[in-house]
Amino acid sequence: MSYPPYGSPDPYGYGSPDPYQQAGYQQAGYQQPAPVAYPVGPPVVARTNGMATAAMVVGIISAVLTLISCGFFGVTGPLAVIFGHLAQGQIKRTGEAGSGQAVAGLVLGYLTSAIVLIAWIFVFGIYGWAFWSLDHSTSDY
Repeated sequence: MSYPPYGSPDPYGYGSPDPYQQAGYQQAGYQQPAPVAYPVGPPVVARTNGMATAAMVVGIISAVLTLISCGFFGVTGPLAVIFGHLAQGQIKRTGEAGSGQAVAGLVLGYLTSAIVLIAWIFVFGIYGWAFWSLDHSTSDY
């Protein structure tokens, strides 16, 4: 086997540059982008409306008292409803957080108020029937 003379191109392609290799290129004037400043600190969270918290707490107290007293302690139910409606108005006006708490207070307030109303109608109905039957008794004693 004979070899090509010194300095001549290699007939087998050894030592020649890769035809698929990309040519190096220079980017003129390219610089790193400027760093972006991000805000530092915790995210801003909307304040919770105090009236909404009061509506929820009073609603929970009303539900517990209504269940314990079998529906005879109904003063706090209407308070939860009043606080809930006031809180909803304030939240719409100011954009504060706490709408869910206000709704929870409204639901508990209306529910306990309805239970108390039903209990009182039942009690007064029984007492009314009892007093009516005493007056209209047919016995001669």
